[in-house]
Amino acid sequence: MKEKTYSYDEAFEAALQYFKGDELAARVWVNKYSMKDSYGHIYEVSPEDMHWRIANEIARIENKYENPLKAEEIFGLLDHFKYIIPAGSPMTGIGNNHQIASLSNCFVIGLDGQADSYGGIIRIDEEQVQLMKRRGGVGHDLSHIRPKGSPVKNSALTSTGLVPFMERYSNSTREVAQDGRRGALMLSVSIKHPDAEAFIDAKMTEGKVTGANVSVKIDDEFMHAAIEGQSYTQQYPIDSSSPMVAKNISAQDLWKKIVHNAWKSAEPGVLFWDTILRESVPDCYADLGFRTVSTNPCGEIPLCPYDSCRLLAINLYAYVVNPFTPEAYFDFDLFKKHVQLAQRLMDDIIDLELEKIEMILQKIDADPESEEVKGTERHLWEKIYKKSGQGRRTGVGITAEGDMLAALGLRYGTQEATDFAVEVHKTVALQAYRSSVQMAKERGAFEIFDAEREKNNPFINRLREADPELYENMVKYGRRNIACLTIAPTGTTSLMTQTTSGIEPVFLPVYKRRRKVNPNDPEVHIDFIDETGDAFEEYIVYHHKFLTWMKINGYDTEKRYTQEEIDELVARSPYYKATANDVDWLMKVKMQGAIQKWVDHSISVTVNLPNNVDEELVNQLYVEAWRSGCKGCTIYRDGSRSGVMISVKNEKKQPELPCKSPEVTEKRPQVLECDVVRFQNNKEKWVAFVGLLNGYPYEIFTGIQDDDEGIVLPKSVMKGRIIKNTDEDGNKRYDFQFENKKGYKTTVEGLSEKFNKEYWNYAKLISGVLRYRMPLEHVIKLVGSLQLESESINTWKNGVERALKKYITDGTEAKGMKCPNCGHESLVYQEGCLICKHCGASRCG
Repeated sequence: MKEKTYSYDEAFEAALQYFKGDELAARVWVNKYSMKDSYGHIYEVSPEDMHWRIANEIARIENKYENPLKAEEIFGLLDHFKYIIPAGSPMTGIGNNHQIASLSNCFVIGLDGQADSYGGIIRIDEEQVQLMKRRGGVGHDLSHIRPKGSPVKNSALTSTGLVPFMERYSNSTREVAQDGRRGALMLSVSIKHPDAEAFIDAKMTEGKVTGANVSVKIDDEFMHAAIEGQSYTQQYPIDSSSPMVAKNISAQDLWKKIVHNAWKSAEPGVLFWDTILRESVPDCYADLGFRTVSTNPCGEIPLCPYDSCRLLAINLYAYVVNPFTPEAYFDFDLFKKHVQLAQRLMDDIIDLELEKIEMILQKIDADPESEEVKGTERHLWEKIYKKSGQGRRTGVGITAEGDMLAALGLRYGTQEATDFAVEVHKTVALQAYRSSVQMAKERGAFEIFDAEREKNNPFINRLREADPELYENMVKYGRRNIACLTIAPTGTTSLMTQTTSGIEPVFLPVYKRRRKVNPNDPEVHIDFIDETGDAFEEYIVYHHKFLTWMKINGYDTEKRYTQEEIDELVARSPYYKATANDVDWLMKVKMQGAIQKWVDHSISVTVNLPNNVDEELVNQLYVEAWRSGCKGCTIYRDGSRSGVMISVKNEKKQPELPCKSPEVTEKRPQVLECDVVRFQNNKEKWVAFVGLLNGYPYEIFTGIQDDDEGIVLPKSVMKGRIIKNTDEDGNKRYDFQFENKKGYKTTVEGLSEKFNKEYWNYAKLISGVLRYRMPLEHVIKLVGSLQLESESINTWKNGVERALKKYITDGTEAKGMKCPNCGHESLVYQEGCLICKHCGASRCG
């Protein structure tokens, strides 16, 4: 019997009703999570269908064991995303036989032995791609690759170091499509590795390693040395008693570089590796293959090679009774029951994953390629199958922490809120482990469980102290799962729960969006008109639970509030001073460390900072994170990477009509601020010098960066100034000037003479257009339309487009351009990429 299919519009309309008019949630569900086949046919009309699909499949597994749950009970936990929310891979994959994909969100890979050979490096590259095509995020460590300059027994004579392979793995990630999204990769390296500094600097070059997150694994010895100003020994191999390479470095200098780069670009992240290993329950079985080597792309699951993890989240807001009132309280009894059920569902999903891997292996066997070609993929999945069944690792997490605290009248970032949050996460740990022990009694313990191995583990001893009876039962019956808990960034799933994401506070309780309007419509409200004459209305978007607070406390949610009234509303709410950008940053880090003690894996959390903070604050946050017991830390300084929302705050009111373009300045000032934008075209290194007037591109010089011709710039140079000089004969020269590490000003003379003359003539054309303030998206369109015969000039064109895209305001429409994926004219610029608002496809570069 043929399954019924639905059109996109049918599914969207049904989902829109399900989400009570929330267009964003409806589109996210249809685009990302509704069941589809490889041709895009949609087999579910609303999330209700999806939840029944998942419930029926889990109930099928339950029937293999004692005291099975019924499908109706499971559906009640999932319905309307109220209590338990499987993560993306389980949500799309469970019961979906139209696509052969894994249910795991996270994988780590890595080879033992001589994995720094080309054979080992290429093997990892292939395994990474094979996992990504099955929808998995992948992490692997590069500490095994010998450092730059080491002798090798091939024609190269010496090793290139690990940085070129970072770019290789990054490019592989960008090549793999995952149903409209790109794969996700984490690359890590030990701070002890001699190439650690090069690793830390790798992403500071524009356009480099764009397909990977990078984190440096920092040990306690290095942290002490950095804080106390002592030297530190790097070596290769990193854990050898007789290393082939060793050198002493200033720990403080390298630490300052980590801090600077994180302040500048939000990377690298830091992983406090000794804390991870010390606290890790699976590492009690390190000699049996469970030695942790890296983490998944967001850092919340440290893993051994070829292990994987499936995730789900419990919606904390759902357990607040009488939210946003003086009578609000947290229903711990219901919460305890549901945490135990969540752990049980997670264990069922492991069985479903093992079935999926069997299907993947059958698919590989049926493929027409030779055994030689498909052998790597088969062997990869055989290793994952064995490790998944041996440890039965799960990832029970939470979402809506920020909304839960607000609904209880607690301000995120205060000691009172932190104390309550810790109690909630302690409850999660005890109940999840209690459930795992009960399942061991009913279903059997994970294969290699050994209480004696775990007796000195700090996390297990915390459980023993909190609940001695639970520990006694664990020793008696074992445990079903080697590790159970995590806190992941819930991302798009939080759009469907309509809550804050993961452990994070609300990003903004109120923000603005813009929509185009017809100025001839009656009663239309026009806030501004852009450079092309299109009229726009700004409208206020409320965070869902802020809207709930307004309704419960008697505020009119239909009224069009002034900015002053909005500010006053926020100030009265429990979200005041509790947003991502204005919580107490040090308190947030301490909160993460306190909660980490009750999470056996790790926590994905970002500390958001305003643009004007200095590097010393980043230093303080990282050090406090280490001291507080965090397993990792990521900071994001506003503006270090382009943001996506417009905050609502007091600003000087701009004149309404007409909206003026930036002011035209025909006479070039003698000195202009300058951004240096580096990129790569094919195998050539290019550089663009973009002169800025009031932050807006005014002129551009670009071409191949050729050291032989005199363009010698340190990688750290990202800004400077362009000085226009005129000699006695009236000849003009443009010099670039920057400050070197010693504080002296260094000058690169005659930019116009450094590049190919053909480039210079076209650069003058483009600079002339920029000076008369043509909108940037139109300048880019103009550059792209130039019909040039020379291949090198066409490469130059691509470089100019790429450099200028950096300055386009997020949300700007690409008028007249159609999405190559769905055909709609709905492309907008976002962080230098073109994003389709209709289907979510993206195109960068």
